[in-house]
Amino acid sequence: MSSPHPKSAAVAAAFAALDEGRTPERAVFREAVRALLTALAERVPGRSVEVRVPPYGAVQCVPGPRHTRGAPPNVVEMDPVTWLEVATGRRGWAETVAEGRVRVSGVRADLSVHLPLDLGE
Repeated sequence: MSSPHPKSAAVAAAFAALDEGRTPERAVFREAVRALLTALAERVPGRSVEVRVPPYGAVQCVPGPRHTRGAPPNVVEMDPVTWLEVATGRRGWAETVAEGRVRVSGVRADLSVHLPLDLGE
């Protein structure tokens, strides 16, 4: 996965489309999701939690026991719009989990201390 800056043109373009009530173009959506996933993995390195945003990407992050076989014990999964909103602070972690927009499993799956990502860097 490439390592674009989270304040990339793709993130801005995705939000511009969403703010206008449109679905971002698939390539733009994919790049925006991957840029923010990459930023999370770089800022919280590790392999104990798998963050999935189907169909665009997944990363492992958070220090702790490394997962090597079968289904990971700590999984966070959400749709692309929710990921963009949570990663950038447009929506809060607890709010989206309570609404069922984020599916979490495992004792390390709480990403609230790592989100939103600081986009000012």
